[in-house]
Amino acid sequence: MLLAIGLMILGIAAYHFLPVSNLPSVDLPTIRVTASRPGADPSSMAASVAAPLERHLGAIAGVTELTSSSALGSTNITIQFDIARTIDGAAQDVQAALNAAAVDLPADLPSLPSFRKVNPAAAPILSLALTSDNVAPSAIYDAADTLVVQRISQVEGVGDVSVSGADQPAIRVQLDPSRLAAIGLSLDAVRTAIVSAATLGPIGSINGNDLAFSIGMNNQLRTPEEYGRIVIRSNNGVATRLSDIAIVEPGVRNRRSDAWYNGKPAVLLNITKGTDANVIKTVDAVKALIPELQALMPAGVEIAILADRTTTIHASVDDMQWTLLITVVLVMMVVFLFLRRATPTVAAGVTVPLSLAGTFAAMWACGLSLDNLSLMALAVSVGFVVDDAIVMIENIYANLEAGMKPMQAATEGARQIGFTVISISASLLAAFIPMFFLGGIIGKFFQSFSLTLGFAIVISTAVSLTLTPMICAHRLRAHERRAHTGDKERAGMLGAVIGFYGRSLKSVLHHQVAAVIVILACIGLTAYLYVKIPKGFIPQDDTGFIQGGTEASTDISYPAMVALQRQAAEIAGRDPAVSGIGSSAGGGFFGSVNRGQLTIALKPPSERASTAEVIERMRKELATIPGLSSYLFSPSDIRIGARSAPSPFQFTLWDEDFNELTTWAPKVLEALRKEPILTDVNSDRQPNGLQATVNINRDEAARLGVSIQSIDNALNSAFAQRQVSTIYTQRNQYRVVLEADPRFARDPSDISGLYVPAAGGKLVPISSVTSIERTLAPLVVNHQGQFPSVTMSYNVKLGGTLQDANDAVLHAVGELHIPDTLHAEFAGDAGAGSSSNNQPLLMVAAILTVYIVLGILYESLAHPLTIISTLPSAGLGALLALMISGTELTIIAFIGIVLLIGIVKKNGIMLVDFALQAERRLGLPPDEAIFQACLQRFRPILMTTLAAIMGAVPLIIATGPGSELRRPLGITIVGGLIISQILTLYTTPIIYLILAKLHNRRSNRRALVSGEGAGDPVR
Repeated sequence: MLLAIGLMILGIAAYHFLPVSNLPSVDLPTIRVTASRPGADPSSMAASVAAPLERHLGAIAGVTELTSSSALGSTNITIQFDIARTIDGAAQDVQAALNAAAVDLPADLPSLPSFRKVNPAAAPILSLALTSDNVAPSAIYDAADTLVVQRISQVEGVGDVSVSGADQPAIRVQLDPSRLAAIGLSLDAVRTAIVSAATLGPIGSINGNDLAFSIGMNNQLRTPEEYGRIVIRSNNGVATRLSDIAIVEPGVRNRRSDAWYNGKPAVLLNITKGTDANVIKTVDAVKALIPELQALMPAGVEIAILADRTTTIHASVDDMQWTLLITVVLVMMVVFLFLRRATPTVAAGVTVPLSLAGTFAAMWACGLSLDNLSLMALAVSVGFVVDDAIVMIENIYANLEAGMKPMQAATEGARQIGFTVISISASLLAAFIPMFFLGGIIGKFFQSFSLTLGFAIVISTAVSLTLTPMICAHRLRAHERRAHTGDKERAGMLGAVIGFYGRSLKSVLHHQVAAVIVILACIGLTAYLYVKIPKGFIPQDDTGFIQGGTEASTDISYPAMVALQRQAAEIAGRDPAVSGIGSSAGGGFFGSVNRGQLTIALKPPSERASTAEVIERMRKELATIPGLSSYLFSPSDIRIGARSAPSPFQFTLWDEDFNELTTWAPKVLEALRKEPILTDVNSDRQPNGLQATVNINRDEAARLGVSIQSIDNALNSAFAQRQVSTIYTQRNQYRVVLEADPRFARDPSDISGLYVPAAGGKLVPISSVTSIERTLAPLVVNHQGQFPSVTMSYNVKLGGTLQDANDAVLHAVGELHIPDTLHAEFAGDAGAGSSSNNQPLLMVAAILTVYIVLGILYESLAHPLTIISTLPSAGLGALLALMISGTELTIIAFIGIVLLIGIVKKNGIMLVDFALQAERRLGLPPDEAIFQACLQRFRPILMTTLAAIMGAVPLIIATGPGSELRRPLGITIVGGLIISQILTLYTTPIIYLILAKLHNRRSNRRALVSGEGAGDPVR
């Protein structure tokens, strides 16, 4: 008793230390490498930056996915490693690969490629919006990047903080090419003057006999006015300053980056959690920090919460905790309904709180979290942790009825039924052993569920074998027989049910062939339903959060894109279900300026329709914007793959032959768009961007003495937002950006206004050695591995399933008869959902494991077959329930089917145990032994099955947050238990008798052979 009290106290303490999240923490080792080369076109970035990096990064051990996206001036490479690798070890290998690739990279990179650890499976837990009516967005960005990000990152549990919208402050020098030409100055001469006028290097110290002096110098320029006074050239006493030939003004490092919150210019912060962090505590800590952050910001800046993921997580976990409480009440009602006495009800019921308490302690020790999956395991476990205690109590009551005293009845009952209890628990645990060998996210899910469930089973078994007999021994009385319960029940409804069962069973025992046909039909129908049932990945729950992408034509300018993006945000923000909306354009979100992002927070579920309905309604409204396509989806807490895409469902084409890829990709895209079940079909291929191609006449350039490097430098300085100098301060570093005045950078014909140095220092028009051609070029170049790739993303139409969508994709691609050299594969969540081919193998492994464990326990090959013969009917019931309810076979539903393997075979164990004891101790024939076993064990089988069903019913009927995630588990358990309960009470005795006959024939044959062998010598 004292140990039980101690276990309860330990469990209550551990409960408060468990991290809280929506789903188990899955840390996919992923690293993102970024490199910039301002002004470089996407093809040049892919060839000169992405390719050398990919060649070295692809040689790292354990890389499972390597993708890159190269856009104007930037390359992003994402490396995803096997889940068994540690992120720190992978980071060291990435750093070594970057160092090795440095010699192959262009020399004019403004900085070496950098990397950071990311987790694509971690959705933002909190999004903040920083807005102001009187502070420039660049100043807000500077304060956020310099102060706020570092302060939030220091909060325990925060994994990463990303900033979007606006950009870092900078000084922009906008040159007038016509003025430069008039005074005979080249753009490169201006760049050199700026670099030479603003240097910061070590200049030493002076050490005298008595005093030492450090040497300082005003060599750093910090303001636009100071840069404007730079003397570019002095001739005949006349100084030409930078301000004479250019506009020098404060600006931002990248003009093509903006964000808005509810229509106001903003800077957005997305915060993700670290591994094993308590989501609710982390978000609460960040929220508590907001007043301090507000004090650090410039006056007039407001910090608003755009989206708080913990609102739904907290509600979902709270709802699951109430579901758990309801489950406990329902199960205990079933126990009391059958036992009708307080003492046995308490003896059985005490296993529930002790099992939960012990499980909490074990979860904390193993680093598990309190999430929907672990709480589901606990809720389901309540339905069968009492099973062991019920079987024990039933046996103790049988001993009391035989005339034993309570102490003797409890002691003898524990001895008699102990093996059965251990067999039930061991075989239940055995069903989950293969799950621990699964890799990836699915393996993590199974391991979290299996460990939680395993802890509850082990502790309940220990309690049933110790505390339950102790309570019965000390609290039951010798006169307290089941006359109060069993006799009355047998005289009533339960007696009538048992009588009907006995009569029907006798009839079935005389038709064994028909029973075997039923079993075979169950197996065949189960296989058929498994093939036909739609399959998915993870049930989509209502997170109250929508992510969206927008896309305009590839030839759109950035100002026009900004106008369309703001129009889309305004339309989405008018929806009555929206509580806040963040919007951004540029900044490299999807790698090109013709795309944008929408981050939409919804009102509480009680004030709106479901997220799926809101998305469908909003999609129709956004479709009215001419020239803009939009893509909306509700992000899951778990997302597979590392590629950024406007949907979690993706289909990738890759090929060594780039021309073949670009030929077939549009055909595949068009075919997918014709499939009615697919919506928001999009491609990351942006092929028709406008490009002004500068064709150099090398012969003429050589004749005039114009170097190719001079032409390259002139174009770079005029149109590439070239970062030519750095301003160092105590808090941060800021750039000086050189470019042509925007008035002279509006049309490709403006290139002709540039001049380049020729022989003798003279300037010649760039048009004298070049010609300008208007062509088409891709806005983005994507790679998978080291091969060119095109990824199509899509969403599923409302009411459709992922399986139907994937089948539609395969059908559409199959009709095209693409060449064998063009590789096609699902990616993202679609790739994970299509991996269900492993499920049958996993099921077979679980059944074999259970069979082996039972064979070891019973020291027999036949009896385990009798026990596992109960499984086909359970699988049939689970799949039928899923089909009738229109539910996909997702990971959660499959967990329920695996769990059924452990639950339903307990009926067979109880029947086989009783029958074997009746044969060995009472000398009954097999048919009489199994018949008596069915009658005697009918009551505990019915009781334990009803308890397990009551443990799963609340998962089905729940309607609160997160119920969509939990419902498939309850459906599979209830469906499997109902069908298996009806069928196995008849089929299990048949299998027992068939195997008993085979065993007797084999024994007689051996005896005959042994007798003949013994008689030969006599003859």
